[in-house]
Amino acid sequence: MTASKSAMKSNTREYCVISAPFGCLGVETEFIDGSLMISKVDYLPPNAVLVSPSNDLAQLFAIQCEQYFQNPGFVFDLPVKPAGTLHQQKVWSAAQDIEVGNTQTYGEIAKKIHSGPRAVGTACGANPFPLITPCHRVVSAQGIGGFMKENNPGFYRQVKIWLLKHEGAI
Repeated sequence: MTASKSAMKSNTREYCVISAPFGCLGVETEFIDGSLMISKVDYLPPNAVLVSPSNDLAQLFAIQCEQYFQNPGFVFDLPVKPAGTLHQQKVWSAAQDIEVGNTQTYGEIAKKIHSGPRAVGTACGANPFPLITPCHRVVSAQGIGGFMKENNPGFYRQVKIWLLKHEGAI
């Protein structure tokens, strides 16, 4: 999506919050080099205040999320802001390669990209585009594993479980 001159003069970042079966999703859109891109996706609790999408990309994100919630095989097709270190990008790319209904362990991804399982877990936790980049499909060898190293691990773990059940992986 190319920005018009008037759109580029206005606020270049916008944030909306939409409802999701596991709580809410926040999405930040931003103009980068004249193109509107998604710069961040957040999993938010059910009591988050909803904010309607105010631009075409945020509206498309909401539509594609609804398609995914109806069909776990749906593949997101949204422009995202380039992000992450080379190592993180390798992990996120490997997560993209995991098919719906399947999982891989941190160790399996680590072996594939010549890294360590903890480094893979750290990269998954730093994923700025959860749901779009499905790091929820990367699990521990002993179980589901952690998810999104943030201040509310119980909530994020429940989101991961919901997503894996939705996709038929557990």
